Amino acid sequence: MKKNNNQSRSQFLSKMTFGAAGMLSSNRTGSGSRSAAFQQSEPYVTMDDQAPDGEPLKAGLVGCGGRGSGAAVNFLDAGPNLEITALGDVFRDQLDKCRANLNKARGVEVADEHCYVGFDAYQKVIDSGVDLVIFATPPHFRPMHVKAAIEADKHVFQEKPVAVDPVGARMMMETTQKAKEKQLCMVTGTALRYGKDYIETRERVKDGMIGEIISGQALRNGGALWWIERKPEWSDMEYMLRNWGNFAWLSGDHIVEMHIHHLDQMNWYLGENPRLAYGYGGRQQRISGDQYDYFSIQYEYENGVKVHGSIRQINGTDSGRVEMIKGTEGYVDCGGAIYSHDGETLWEYPYPDEEDTDSPWAVNDPFVQEHVELIKGIRTGPYINDSELQVNSTRMAIMGRMAAYTGREITWDEILNSDLRLGPDTYEFGPVSGIPEEPPVVGTAPSPTNRYS
Repeated sequence: MKKNNNQSRSQFLSKMTFGAAGMLSSNRTGSGSRSAAFQQSEPYVTMDDQAPDGEPLKAGLVGCGGRGSGAAVNFLDAGPNLEITALGDVFRDQLDKCRANLNKARGVEVADEHCYVGFDAYQKVIDSGVDLVIFATPPHFRPMHVKAAIEADKHVFQEKPVAVDPVGARMMMETTQKAKEKQLCMVTGTALRYGKDYIETRERVKDGMIGEIISGQALRNGGALWWIERKPEWSDMEYMLRNWGNFAWLSGDHIVEMHIHHLDQMNWYLGENPRLAYGYGGRQQRISGDQYDYFSIQYEYENGVKVHGSIRQINGTDSGRVEMIKGTEGYVDCGGAIYSHDGETLWEYPYPDEEDTDSPWAVNDPFVQEHVELIKGIRTGPYINDSELQVNSTRMAIMGRMAAYTGREITWDEILNSDLRLGPDTYEFGPVSGIPEEPPVVGTAPSPTNRYS
């Protein structure tokens, strides 16, 4: 299980520049040449502790819940001359709470005329004179909202996942290519890719410390997700939006909404996308929404490597995280340690003491680091856009969900070409048909057999 790192939010003052695929520290040791994996193009990550100064950058926040409020603070903490000047949410109470929290946390004052409520609030934020937009709404809306921002020539920070279905993923990929043509920066909230300990660990695997990769495991077990009881005055739409983490059309189910962090690690190390997935899931304890509370999925890659991805959200059970890659010469805990097959520690990330803020090994908060890299890309370069990688990691998670929901083997080509779209065609408060509050049921019930006649 992955150990907790109490240094992960310390600030490091010693600026370091790293290679285009990640960090290159002077004392890194490897047992051989770079692995044959890691072929995907990756954005340049500097790992500077703060973004460079420059002209004020105005950001608008769309989605004023807990993660949105947190992302806005992370943005403000990433460097100088950064402002939050517009807020948008479907619900007035969520916007007001976020506005008050930002004022209390960082002294932010957002003018009344730049606070927007309703299903069109995202467009009003985009049109309010901001330079970039932070998107933290339920993931269903991500493709539509980000497309509008890129069309309006805005830079984007988008929370993960970037879609909930194959149709949305295709839209997001088209938008990503348009952003590259316009040189608009895009960064996605898969924060593990921006953790210095994660990057340094992967660099050693790239140098061959565990040999050739032969398998992987991504596991996350934890308690039940939050859920909201329906109030009598709420319409179907309001209830589902307020309870969005429990409906697949809004969140993608937790294999997409949460497990993408750990599945993305597998793609990051392997440098390619899985060719197929099969597995199962189910629901034992969840009582709200239409989602499962556990998944167990096997992914297979073109090179023969198999990855097992599993996630469970049930109270009263053991919790733990594993992000493990196995090679011909050892295995790696992606968060900071490499071992031989005999269990000998070959390398560990040298976390400094908490008071040692000058150490080059101090780990900046990855939730802030994402914004440091985005702002640096906007102000001075190098250009950054990680969206294509995260569209594909989102597709990987969707593929696993579809395999569990259907009981079928799902191929990568099916995900690329499927016309599956989740959710209603229009967004308005009122009744929503065709989305029952019950989980998918796989297969058919067995018939009795007369064995004793």
